[in-house]
Amino acid sequence: MPRRDYEGDPNAPLANSLVPAASAIVVDDDGRVLLQRRTDNGAWALPGGKMELGESIGDCAVRETLEETGIEVEVVGIVGTYTNPGHVFAYDDGEVRQEFSICLLAHPTGGNLRRSDESLEVGWFTPEATDDLPMVPSIRKRINDWRASRGPVVR
Repeated sequence: MPRRDYEGDPNAPLANSLVPAASAIVVDDDGRVLLQRRTDNGAWALPGGKMELGESIGDCAVRETLEETGIEVEVVGIVGTYTNPGHVFAYDDGEVRQEFSICLLAHPTGGNLRRSDESLEVGWFTPEATDDLPMVPSIRKRINDWRASRGPVVR
């Protein structure tokens, strides 16, 4: 389901849903961060997605990371909460979702790096290598918050 991100855009459509979601900053023993290049917008992003009924926000981050990247993780902390009402995702089916995301810090515990139907590419990047990657502002914000050790932040 393709989507378009709007952040701080006065011409953005009005939100018609609010869905809890999790993203994960997964950091390996070498200090590299796990990223995926999304199929829906071609931008680099953290693994993550909407929380399902019956799961915790931590379980959501673990599940989404495995589904999207092939990497098994353990949640070890929180980077921040991101609930900007001026940031919405418009989907082709008419849903316009206000962001409500909790970004968790995680450590890899197993698995094998692989693409999914949601990722064109997946890989490990040094924090500095993320500077030149195309990504939406909300993902860049999360990575910058993690790199600055600001957490946990509330945005």
